[in-house]
Amino acid sequence: MGLPMRRELPAGLPPAPAAVVLDDGTAAVGRYQGRVDRIDWSGLHEARRHSGPWRWAHHKRWQYVGIASPELFIGVAVVDLGWCITAFAYVFHRLRQRIVTDWSQDGLPWLSGRVTDAPVDGVDTAFRGPGAAITLRHQAGDTLALRVRAANLNLRADLDLASTPPMLLAVGPVAGGLMHATQKSTAIAVRGEAEVDGLRWDLGAAHACLDSSNGLLARDTAWRWASAHRPGLGFNLQQGYFGDMENVLWLDGEPIALGAADFQFDAQQPLAPWTVRTACGLLDLRFEPQGARCADRNLGVAASRYIQPVGVFSGEVRRARQGPGLRVDGLLGVTEDHRSVW
Repeated sequence: MGLPMRRELPAGLPPAPAAVVLDDGTAAVGRYQGRVDRIDWSGLHEARRHSGPWRWAHHKRWQYVGIASPELFIGVAVVDLGWCITAFAYVFHRLRQRIVTDWSQDGLPWLSGRVTDAPVDGVDTAFRGPGAAITLRHQAGDTLALRVRAANLNLRADLDLASTPPMLLAVGPVAGGLMHATQKSTAIAVRGEAEVDGLRWDLGAAHACLDSSNGLLARDTAWRWASAHRPGLGFNLQQGYFGDMENVLWLDGEPIALGAADFQFDAQQPLAPWTVRTACGLLDLRFEPQGARCADRNLGVAASRYIQPVGVFSGEVRRARQGPGLRVDGLLGVTEDHRSVW
């Protein structure tokens, strides 16, 4: 199943290339609007200078879906580390201001599942383990079908890609590794429901964001991240291994490239307020955490320290540096402070 017919894109970022590696074997470095069928590094000349075992050990892929509704925030991910595959799913209850379910599990690559190089052309991302299953499947009508059965959570969510604004595609080099590509979305309409311990929530008023990432990364990789979306307004920010490549603001469906992001917060008190700004002056926000998912793991050969607060953003964004500001209030989203040795 190929991509749907390309819609007319708004002015600004150039349209996405056909592939992340060009015919001459170099990467299509840049920020674009739109999507690619596959994120495939097999033709990258620079990668061929490294051994097969090096490429296998440094190749990381993940699919993340965040779903924001009036009642809940839901985060689901499947991560392929090459030597291991891991998955998590959690539900944050906004009224109770706490996580009501938090599941994670590790498995063997291919035996337990996989993250596809073709996130939107009909190939599944999946995870299977004792008492748990996650699938993310592209269906007819340009819909992504997310299904989760894990612990006390059952989730059915259909993401309508056909009507969502253009995605950001970012392709670029990374320190200590070779190359990385990511596709980010804003405010995807959702149909479905979530059930936790027999309580059900309709997701008809929810909106989702999608992160499809794939790269040859450094063994020691760290980042800070922020993401929040609603119809007509959304943003994705990262400070760390990928520089400003994936920093983008969506206003009325138009993706606008942002400069370097600066995160100010107390790592010892991550539930205290954060501030997030961009050097270009187009985004200046305060984040008020309401709860968080966190994990601190050390397996000897690999380790991960991770916290993802859930909360609301307020402040101001603008389309141009000298243009009028747009007030932001109560925008539900997440921040993250993450370091992995993988």
